[in-house]
Order: sequence, then C-alpha cells, then structure tokens
Amino acid sequence: MVGTSTATGRWRPVLHDTALWAALSAAGFYAYTDRAAPSLPLDLLLPLSVLAVAVPGSRRRPGAAVFAANALCAVGLAATPPAASPYLLALAALAYLLGVRGTDTGRALLLLGTCVAVDLAVCAVLAVDAVYWFYVLALVPLALLPPWLAGRHRQARLALVHGGWERARVLAEQQRSVAERAGLRERTRIAADVHDSLGHQLSLIALRAGALELSPTLSGQDRADLAGLRADVADAVGHLRETLTVLRADEEAPGTAPRGAFVDAPGTAPAAESVDALVRRAREAGVAAEVHREGEPPLRSPLITRTVHRVVQESLTNAVKHAPGAAVRIRLTHRDDRTTVRVTNSPPPESASPASPAAPPASGGGHGLTALRERVQLVGGTLRTGPYGDGGYEVCAVLPDAVGGRRPSDGPYAPQGPDQDPGPLHGLADARRRTRRRFVVAFAVPGALGAVMLVSAALLAHQLTACVLRPADFAGLRTGRTSTELARVLPERQFPYVPDRVADDHPEPPGTVCAFYRSNGNLLEQVDIYRLCYADSRLVAKDVLPGTRRG
Repeated sequence: MVGTSTATGRWRPVLHDTALWAALSAAGFYAYTDRAAPSLPLDLLLPLSVLAVAVPGSRRRPGAAVFAANALCAVGLAATPPAASPYLLALAALAYLLGVRGTDTGRALLLLGTCVAVDLAVCAVLAVDAVYWFYVLALVPLALLPPWLAGRHRQARLALVHGGWERARVLAEQQRSVAERAGLRERTRIAADVHDSLGHQLSLIALRAGALELSPTLSGQDRADLAGLRADVADAVGHLRETLTVLRADEEAPGTAPRGAFVDAPGTAPAAESVDALVRRAREAGVAAEVHREGEPPLRSPLITRTVHRVVQESLTNAVKHAPGAAVRIRLTHRDDRTTVRVTNSPPPESASPASPAAPPASGGGHGLTALRERVQLVGGTLRTGPYGDGGYEVCAVLPDAVGGRRPSDGPYAPQGPDQDPGPLHGLADARRRTRRRFVVAFAVPGALGAVMLVSAALLAHQLTACVLRPADFAGLRTGRTSTELARVLPERQFPYVPDRVADDHPEPPGTVCAFYRSNGNLLEQVDIYRLCYADSRLVAKDVLPGTRRG
C-alpha cells in the first residue's frame, strides 16, 4: 500500500502537466481549424511542441515558460494577416504558475515587462495596424499581470498555512519549555525560602545551644545533651544545604537559570516582621546586633521592603555562621530616592569557645549571597560584599525607593536588557514589511499599468476618431478643387495606419500625393478608407479602399 501511494505521488505532477497541456492545446487546435489557409507544421505542430516543453518546464524555470508562451503570441502578430493569438490562455496559465512557483518579485516583474516590450517591438517592426497595438497594450498585460498576482496570492496563502503549522509546533515546544522552567523556578523559590527562613532559624538555634553549653549552672549531662543538640542542628544545617543544592541543580545549569529566579513576584506582601523585630530575635539568640537609622524611611513598595528585610536577614545569618560571637552593626540610611542598607560585623572574638557553632566552609554553599545579589539587581539596586576593617565583613546594598523601568505585566522573570530575546518581534516586523511590499505589488503596480493602458487607449481612440471623413462630406467633394478650398470639410488629421496590402492592391496615380481618411469612427473594426489624391494642390482623384475585418 505504501508503494502504491509513493508511485501515485510520483506520477501526479506528470498527470497535472498533461491535463494542463491538453487544455491549452485545445484552444490552439480550435484556432487552427478556424483559419482560412492554415499551415499544419507552423500553425499547429510547432506551437503544441513549444507548450509540451514549456508546461513541465515551468516547474523548474517558470520564467522561461512564460517567455516561450509570449513568443507564440508574438508569432501571431507576424502571421498574414496578423491575428490575436489563441495562446493568450497559455500565457495567462503560465503567468499564474510563475506567481505560485517564483520567489523573486523584482525578476518576475522585469520578465513581464520584457514580454510586453518584445510584443511592442514586433508591432513596430511589422508596422501592424493600430488595433493590434491596442491588443498588445491591453490584452497581453491582462494575460500576464492579474494571473501572476493571483499566483502570488496563492503562494502567500500556502506560505501562511505552512507558517501557521510551523508556528503551532514552535508554540507547543515553547509551552513545554515554559512548563519545565516554571517547575524549575518553583523549586528554586522553595530552596530560597527555605534557605532564608529555616536556615536562619537553625543557625540561631545552634548559637543559643552553644551559649547555653557555657552556662556554669549546668551539669555535665546537661552540657553533653546541649553538645549533642548543637551537633544535631549542625548536621541538620548540612543536610539542608545538600537538599537545597539538589533543588537548585537543574536551575543552575548553563543557559537555564532565569534572571531573578530567587525573587518573589511583585505583588508579594512584605515580610511579616520588621527589621527591628528581626534584630530583636537575633539578640534573644545571643547575637550582639544593633540598628541605626538616618533619615525618614519613605513609603516603599512591598518588593523594596522585602528586599531590605532579606538583606538584613542574610547578613545576620552569615555573621552567625562565619563569625560567631562577633558584633553586628546595621545602618539604614534614607537619602534622596535611595536607601542604603549597610551590615558590618567585627571579627569573631579570640575568646570564643571551641565548642561554639562552627561555620560551614566557604566552598560549601554561597547560595544565599547569590540569591541576594540577584534580588537586589532585579529591583534596580546594587550589592557589594567584602572584607571590612581588620578581619570583619560588610554587606552593603543600595536600593531605590520604587521599582522603575518595568511594566507590572512584565513579571519578575521578564528578560531585561541584553537578556531579552528580540527574535519573535524581529520576525513579526519582517512579516509586516513583506506584507506591505506585497500590497504595493498587488495594487500599485496594476494600478500604474492600468493607467498606462488607459492613456494609450485614449491616445489611440483620439487618433482614430480625429481622422474620420463623413460619407456625406466625401460624396460632396469635387475634383479640380484646391486643397485650400477643401480644408474646411476635411478632418484635422489623416489616417496613418493604412494596411500595406490595401495600398498595394490600389496603387496611387502617378505624379500625385494622396491623403487617407477613415469612413467612420468604429475603433475595433477595419472600416473603408477614403483616399484623396492631389496634383499641384488640386484634387484629381478620390477612391474608396475597402476595409477588411480582422479576427
């Protein structure tokens, strides 16, 4: 069954080309049978052979196929007598295929213009009648441009359908990617919250256990129990750090961590406790911490308030872990539209007991400051950390009073600055530019060509109607009268397109100069022609040259 389907698909283009060739050849065969004295090789076999090559050849070279069909139309102008070509239908069909299969709009328009120019050159060389000039200026462009535009429209629709399915596939992949990234962000958020809250609490518990262990009122068993409690808390902190590392493993992979992954959404409420309450809890746990304020704190956004709280909380946690027993000083400075949070701790006292809670090694974590730096940068602030004084440490954050430069709809994970991917927007702009160009081609170019055709038709109509001599006036002309006397009766223009065979069948009298006029104003028919011959400015002969109908 698969082989049958494959074979059918292989032969389908051949069947389509054969059907199109048969339909186009039928028009040529009908015109052949209608001619008075047709030539089988020239009028039938040669055109059908050209079409047999042009129709399948249009799949790879549609421009060459159009040019071949136009050549068949030009041959019709060279026939005796000239005739409107029956292969205009083939020209229109191949122009449509050029629009469907072609890609370069500029080259296609150049080809269509070249076809019209070739036909006009044939008209000029053969000096055909005016009606065939009109045929080239009107019917040939009509067979070229509208079908080509229809083909372009068909191509655009096919491209739109293909692009729609491709877009749907890309969106499905993006949706899966967004779902995966959302899960990773949630895991990271949980890790950050656990680190900021539970890690801080466990550090304080370990600190209080270490302080109680030094109390002189405790027995040896109590001290052993407190030492075991402190060890258990230290183990719990280690296990917590390992768990957080697992939660953040995928998110920290290169190219996957979104900017601001540890930051709450803009609508998150500020921390339940204030900075003063946080410091008070730290003092109850034995941390020598104090707060100093400068300036009136403004009404900050909840995101800024929460960020201030996290800076102080993370600084206290680091001081407890890495410098137990050290004094911590917190300074909040509100000046202009900025708030500076500076947390410094002195080096740990040399008299600190070896039994005091040991700080984890620097290589064992570092997630807290990494998350804090991202949080501060997201709200438009800066974070600086490093040694302070003689063995101390400082954390300094400068925060704006309001988060600016972003729309609320952007969300905390919206890419900012160089992280932003302009690819889809750039593609949309390109699509809009292509649509505008196609609109211009579809309407402006046909409009301009139509205007040229109308002007040409108007000029031709003026030429043919301005040289009409009424039959009654012709009958009243008498030989022997001068051209000056006849001027008031004769038209303002003479007829310039007298067929050569008519002139050959009716030669001018020797020694005369003849003028020609049309007998009526019919524009699309070959009418009788009046001939007036003068000798020495006197009318010596007047004749009626019979016109013939042209098909």
